[in-house]
Amino acid sequence: MGLLTGLLTLPLAPVRGTVWIAERIAEEAERQLDEEPAVRRQLEELQTAHELGEVDDETFERLEDELLRRLIEIRNEQVSSSRGGGESGDAY
Repeated sequence: MGLLTGLLTLPLAPVRGTVWIAERIAEEAERQLDEEPAVRRQLEELQTAHELGEVDDETFERLEDELLRRLIEIRNEQVSSSRGGGESGDAY
């Protein structure tokens, strides 16, 4: 962007900033929505590998716990963002 173009479009800077923020929020929401099915798929693959004897019991338990924790985090993020992003829960 040249100097003249930058000066002429300067009044639009707040709009461009708002659009940029909205795009980042949409990207994050999409990432979170895509993440839950991916974690579920990993859990299914882990279960299959365990059933086939490719993963021992100890490794299975550890990885399953990690994936379940991640699912809980994803759900908590979704709930907090649907409530307006508050981290502290309900305020009375």
